[in-house]
Amino acid sequence: MASAPAPTAPTSPSVLLDAAAEQTRIALLAEAERFSLALRWAHAHPAPVTDAVVDELGDLVMYADQPATLAGEGAPGMSEFAIAEFATACGLSTYQGRALIGAALEAHHRLPRLWSKVMAGDVAVWKVRRVTEQTHRLPPGAAAEVDTVLAPIIGTCSYAQIEKTVAAAAARVDDEHEEMERLDRWQQQHLEVRLDAAALNGGLVPVSGLLDYVDAVALEARLKTGAALLGEAHPDLSLDVRRAMAAGRLGTTEGATSREVVVYTHHEPDQIHDILDIEGNHGRLGHTTIEQIAQWCQLAGTKVTIKPVLELDAEISVDRYEPSTAQREQAILTCPTCVFPGCSKSARGCDLDHITAYAQGGTTTSWNLAPLCRYHHRLKTFGHWTYRRLGRTRFEWTSPSGRIHHVDLTAKRRRTR
Repeated sequence: MASAPAPTAPTSPSVLLDAAAEQTRIALLAEAERFSLALRWAHAHPAPVTDAVVDELGDLVMYADQPATLAGEGAPGMSEFAIAEFATACGLSTYQGRALIGAALEAHHRLPRLWSKVMAGDVAVWKVRRVTEQTHRLPPGAAAEVDTVLAPIIGTCSYAQIEKTVAAAAARVDDEHEEMERLDRWQQQHLEVRLDAAALNGGLVPVSGLLDYVDAVALEARLKTGAALLGEAHPDLSLDVRRAMAAGRLGTTEGATSREVVVYTHHEPDQIHDILDIEGNHGRLGHTTIEQIAQWCQLAGTKVTIKPVLELDAEISVDRYEPSTAQREQAILTCPTCVFPGCSKSARGCDLDHITAYAQGGTTTSWNLAPLCRYHHRLKTFGHWTYRRLGRTRFEWTSPSGRIHHVDLTAKRRRTR
């Protein structure tokens, strides 16, 4: 018979608080060391010297490793391909690794006082990274001014103080700063339609952005007019709903097909409810009802496409380099994102890669095809990364230094029957 565990010895509050303070200090120093390693990795992989290659239209064509500028003026660049290996070693996506290395370069080369405080464990890395987000666009003099002003107070600085200090320093150092800021703000215009977030909102898609004032006034006028017209046909709908519907009808002409909606409904034969799991061309939409599907199909100007169910475990082959439409669809439904470690880019925006290169005897079969985003496709083709398929949704990647990284997309795999 197992003996009862020994009672835990009482610990005084002062001992617990001292231990908590010590662990906090250790955590700060550990994160500072990783920050330092990011800098040393960048220094060990300087930007390659390459000749620019342009196509017949004059656009830059990127094949092999390219110089990556991750910090402001005066900080060195580095190898673009080297970013991915450091990121995967840290358990980060390539994008996250790029941001971490860029912040380390910015802090060390352009904010030396703040860098010293991080290395001493006096301030957290995340707080200095908040500063680097604001300073990497500044000229060297303005960055040095920010470093001088913030270093003594960074430990108690709020985000608002950081932004205010950066703006004031830039204005003092650069008399053209305000005009540059205006141009920079103008270039920040964007309109984002988050189709990839539909699953998080029950099939509703978040839309956000920044528009120039004149364009925003014009859009508002179109939405008002559209909502008013919809009010005649749908008097029971709220103004907010009608405005949202009007946005979806921008550009629609009477009798014309303005949009094609392709959705995949996943429903098991033994399910007696009317709730369907829905996927669109841009990713999973979540769950909805048969009535909602019927409503989408009845919207004016919408083309409805019905596609056959694909067997994801079938081995489809073609005797050519270019995959067939069925192979591409099968690959996307099997692996809905890029299969590189940590990458979450939707497979619908990815290249379909031959795992074993076609030129090296790789066939165009289901087992030899996987989605890779353009950057990671270049990395695999020119950056000495290799990978092999362990299962339909499992892959093993080997980095240029020989480190092994496993990817398992089983949880993301679509059900089609």
